[in-house]
Amino acid sequence: MHDIGVVHRSIDRPPREDVEALAPYGVSTLHEAMGRTGLMRPYIRPVYPRAACVGTAVTVLLQPGDNWMLHVAAEQLRPGDLLVAACTTECEDGFFGELLATSVRARGAVGLVIDGGCRDVDALEAMDFPVFSRAVNAKGTVKATVGSVNVPLVCANALVRPGDVVAADSDGVVVVPAERLREVTDAARAREENEAGKRARFAAGELGLDMYGMREPLAAAGLRYVD
Repeated sequence: MHDIGVVHRSIDRPPREDVEALAPYGVSTLHEAMGRTGLMRPYIRPVYPRAACVGTAVTVLLQPGDNWMLHVAAEQLRPGDLLVAACTTECEDGFFGELLATSVRARGAVGLVIDGGCRDVDALEAMDFPVFSRAVNAKGTVKATVGSVNVPLVCANALVRPGDVVAADSDGVVVVPAERLREVTDAARAREENEAGKRARFAAGELGLDMYGMREPLAAAGLRYVD
């Protein structure tokens, strides 16, 4: 996180089939399946409705107001990678737009998560390139100061290492450590199967008060019903 001026070309990525097995599960489910960990701060939002992506992290450490390292990172991308960018200090300038999206998509990127600004939102939506950002900001950037690529970094309060799996949708962004990928996928699958049964019971009119056995604890806590 303090390694400036380096590009790590070789990173360990989990098997593609393991990433694809995780992909069907939403951010909320994955967060719960990991014991309610891994979430980025909720200010990271999709720049257009229904944007979603899952991929292996290629990390980018940017300098404020400078997007040079995003161009450097493009060379390191492989199909299925997701760019995760953070800045050495807070900055909401428009680091990324349509032209960079075109470049990184051609290299196989499935999206971008950035603790900074993004612009060209209409064009990004038209090309359906998912971006999750701290801000939308037309202010451009320069190319003057080096940062780093494929180093561990903190993005919106979440630790992201190169090769970790990042999922993003309308509920937010979650980071799944690469070594926990299969474990989290199994837990997410079990959680969704359990929720399917609960959904059927709710649809039939059963109350959570009864399904979860809440009445006695509520009474013990002093809850009274008054007619």
